[in-house]
Amino acid sequence: METTFSFLKKLEANNNRDWFEKNKATYIKAKEEFEVFVQEIINGIAKFDKRISPDLKAKDCTFRIYKDVRFSKDKTPYKNNMGASINPGGKKSLVAGYYFHLQPEGSFLAGGVYMPEPDMLNAIRQEIDYNSAPLLKILKSASFKKYFKGLDDEGALKTAPKGYDKEHPLIDLLRNRHFIASHAFSNKQVLDKNSAKEIVAGFKAMYPFLEYLREATEK
Repeated sequence: METTFSFLKKLEANNNRDWFEKNKATYIKAKEEFEVFVQEIINGIAKFDKRISPDLKAKDCTFRIYKDVRFSKDKTPYKNNMGASINPGGKKSLVAGYYFHLQPEGSFLAGGVYMPEPDMLNAIRQEIDYNSAPLLKILKSASFKKYFKGLDDEGALKTAPKGYDKEHPLIDLLRNRHFIASHAFSNKQVLDKNSAKEIVAGFKAMYPFLEYLREATEK
């Protein structure tokens, strides 16, 4: 993904419309290269996650590079990254799924449920309260721990959520408002010729966690 990576590095230093328009042809090549890479990841995931159809197209999973700056203090018009949300049904699906983020000095894979609606959040917390054993087994498994240190605690409540005792044995999990696991990649790793296979391997390690979330929210 040298073309994509190089374009993103230059865009970070030249995030303005004049430069972008002058380099539009390079952007299109970078976008096409990224979509080929994402399609390889989709095809790999489809081999172990039957909810991800091999017919799912990269273009239905990748995000636009154009930013919505209406409510942002940062008025630069373009994202300095490319991302893809690989979910059953594509990027607009609310089902727990996979995310890949390509950015110089900031690439990572992630997965789970980000900013769930209240009903979905309550369902996940209830499942953890009533049926935590499968989740704890997943989080302690060697395959999961190879890539993930645990769940990301970004945005976690500082107190117990409503309806739960602050002394609950799983209060650290219950305080989460997002249920996400992530794994960072260096520039060298993400540019390696086998990086797509390594990303798929990380997603495969995450798969049981996603299934737990899906079952919790689809009852």
